[in-house]
Amino acid sequence: MITPAFELSQDAESLTIAIRVPYARVSEFEVYFEGVDFKFYAKPYFLRLTLPGRIVENGEEDGSYDVDKGIFTLRMYKETPGEHFEGLNMLTSLLASKKSRSAKPLVEVTGSSELPGESKEDEEEDFDWEIEQSPYEELTESDLNAQCHYGFGNLRTGVFKRLQDELSDVIDLKDPDSTSLGERRQKRLAAEESKFDPDHYLADYFEDEAIRKILKYKPWWTIAFAKMMASPERNQEQNNQETFQVSFSKEENYQLLKFTNKSYLLDKRAQYHVYYGLIDILLAYCYEIRVTEGESNVESAWNIRKLSGTLSWFESWNNVHEILVSFGRRVLCYPLYRHFKLVTKAHIDTVKILQLGRSAILKCLLDIHKIFQENDPAYILNDLYISDYCVWIQKVKSRKLASLGETLQRTYLTKGQLGLEIEELESAALLVQGEETESQVPCSISSQQLSGFDSLTKDSAKPDAISSSSKTEDLSVDRAKPADHEGGKVNYLEENATSITDSLEFCLKPDIRTYDVGQEKPVTSSQSPRVSAPLIIELEEKMETESQPSQQCGTSAVDEGKQPT
Repeated sequence: MITPAFELSQDAESLTIAIRVPYARVSEFEVYFEGVDFKFYAKPYFLRLTLPGRIVENGEEDGSYDVDKGIFTLRMYKETPGEHFEGLNMLTSLLASKKSRSAKPLVEVTGSSELPGESKEDEEEDFDWEIEQSPYEELTESDLNAQCHYGFGNLRTGVFKRLQDELSDVIDLKDPDSTSLGERRQKRLAAEESKFDPDHYLADYFEDEAIRKILKYKPWWTIAFAKMMASPERNQEQNNQETFQVSFSKEENYQLLKFTNKSYLLDKRAQYHVYYGLIDILLAYCYEIRVTEGESNVESAWNIRKLSGTLSWFESWNNVHEILVSFGRRVLCYPLYRHFKLVTKAHIDTVKILQLGRSAILKCLLDIHKIFQENDPAYILNDLYISDYCVWIQKVKSRKLASLGETLQRTYLTKGQLGLEIEELESAALLVQGEETESQVPCSISSQQLSGFDSLTKDSAKPDAISSSSKTEDLSVDRAKPADHEGGKVNYLEENATSITDSLEFCLKPDIRTYDVGQEKPVTSSQSPRVSAPLIIELEEKMETESQPSQQCGTSAVDEGKQPT
């Protein structure tokens, strides 16, 4: 049997399903629906769905078949008029569960539409996004080997024993099957320390024309987020975030139909790891989309997996801040463009995607899946992470994603927290640049004074009849000197406009300890309660824009000072 392509839509009273069944006979259509169950059969097509709400047969339903397009359309009525059916575009979760064909130790539960770990009581409690700590216990070697898991929810192990030849081309971790979580982190930090290049960083810091262009790029989620915020009904529960801003293409719908619907046995700690891994992967994806301006290339798969500690080192995270620290370090160590503003932009983009809801997240994951699938051997990461994320995200409650987005939004990252000493590096470079600029300014003034002195010497040798006119000229020269000096000051500001703008963040980001959402103890993050990260970026861009008219004025002042008297 073939599972046909289908789409669902709704209004206040009814639910409409459009099923594409080309070359099917109208006389062989069979439809059954009751409650949340829907079945459709037209040889060789068969479709069985578990709907997110109940429908009822009341005699008013109607159907039609477009022979030219091969689309069968059926309109059914809701049991409770006015009820909003959530997740109609989550096609994989609507399909009935199939028998598992996955290799162990990945555990799945078929025939269930909800996560086993998410009971009603768990749904009601507030997520604090902080993993519970347990006392340290000395472990034996066998216990350590048993803990070397990775993949979605840390449910995989032993995979790379069979893939040693392709291992080095996919991840940075050499032996994941025998490397504990603590050892992975130590090796990752050491690799980043050795990879950081101060010359490359300073080159991008001062010569940032290409980076400024990248920062102005607006990905699709920026537009969708603006529409959501402008919507007058955005606070109403019926206006679900994932239904009206984000839509899927035919290719993406086809991707969804190819996934196997399953539920995962995840304890509370594993659920935290999955949520945090999602943030880490989205941060890397947002950076990639921005630097390529939405056009993926042969390096896209490398960029995403290299910037994500989850994908390249099989890291498991304990809080949001350490995810941002890892991402920031890797941005400044590995890709072509290494600038801290790109880290902040990716941070803001990820917050927007999370606030848009499941559809936006799923759309990003489908794009990552496509990029990895077309790259050999990055497709292994689809089997380990992305495919399971695409299925799992369709069943996540929107309230949890909103809570995760708020936590990420309130967690800020500063340069000093990266541990790469880039603040000291920038200060030293700016000091050297300031000394060089100051040494050039007196030279220009002294040359002007010398030219004025020469004119005075020549005028003193002229006859008395011309002395009066020469005095007038001398006065005009004297008047021009302040203008020349003023022009020198403007030139100095022009040459250091970028430096002054970039150093603005030191004034706007005081070192203030803040609190992560859901925890009473302060986290190691620097955050200003008055000035947020997006506001800092807007202020910097405004300063850069306002510096352009002053540059033009400075140029005219210098030109006037150079005019012959």
